[in-house]
Amino acid sequence: MKKRRLLQSGKLVSEIGLGCMSFGGFYGATTEAESHATLSAARDFGIDLLDTANVYGLGISEAVIGSFLKGDSSSFTIATKAGIWRDKEHGNRGFNNKPDYLRSELEGSLSRMGIDHVDLFYVHRRDRDLEIEEVMETLLALKAEGKIGGIGFSEIAPASLRRAAAVGPVDVVQSEYSLWSRQPDLGMLQTCRELGVTLVAYSPLARGMVSSVLPDPATFLDKDFRKNNPRFLEPNFGFNLPYAKAFQAYASDHGTTATALALSWCLARGEHIIPIPGTRSPEHLAECVSGSEVTLTPEMMREIEGILPAGWAHGDRYSEAQWNGPEGYC
Repeated sequence: MKKRRLLQSGKLVSEIGLGCMSFGGFYGATTEAESHATLSAARDFGIDLLDTANVYGLGISEAVIGSFLKGDSSSFTIATKAGIWRDKEHGNRGFNNKPDYLRSELEGSLSRMGIDHVDLFYVHRRDRDLEIEEVMETLLALKAEGKIGGIGFSEIAPASLRRAAAVGPVDVVQSEYSLWSRQPDLGMLQTCRELGVTLVAYSPLARGMVSSVLPDPATFLDKDFRKNNPRFLEPNFGFNLPYAKAFQAYASDHGTTATALALSWCLARGEHIIPIPGTRSPEHLAECVSGSEVTLTPEMMREIEGILPAGWAHGDRYSEAQWNGPEGYC
């Protein structure tokens, strides 16, 4: 597995990481044994970046990682997040970036994973009641104490990144980025490149729509994130399906899979991009790894653009409720 720089310190990680949201049941039920098998496969494949958060399954994802690590995190670079609070009983969600809250949530994450520091700590969503400069001061204090190795923000705008970077080094911005969610092309990729910030791309397989096995909304369980997502509801899903099938056919014609091709496209968009596909299956993870082995020519990039042009997806990427949190900038 080839490496890319993650942190401003020069720390390198595998150019494809593992998103661990599915360990918390966001795309259906799973077991600790299945998650452990996937983590074991990641280690064998040379994937050494694990991305989780305190709210993934309300701590389940971190606890599963902790039971796998057994106190030894030497094989992995671990990133987690805080800043979102959830009310398990009523399903409410809000944002809190205050120093005491971020510190206490970080301590909870470290306890669940059985480690004393985390390599990368994100503010998961911005608390609009606090200026981002204040939040940076909190993160820099945690870094000075050795609790975190690097600083990240998830789903912020380029303008917010510039403000944060003026206070201290921001290592990573995490944004949804794939062949059907390309907002980062309109400023974030460029700003990250200018400031030396890594862009970690989550949902690089478009929540399954640019992968080898296309999702069937009829099978989505109630807890599946896609259940009420506009792009998976009719008539949008019916409009999106032919595009996805055409992409699958193109991948097959070039001796690869849609999963591998989608990840190689993401990697080809910039040397500062690290995609983190999520999976609960070692077999699917093996297919993701193969994306690191595909080399796209300029002609192939143009042909893919013809099959899946920017803006091809029908429906918004989030429902009104799901849009609560990400910063808009276009």
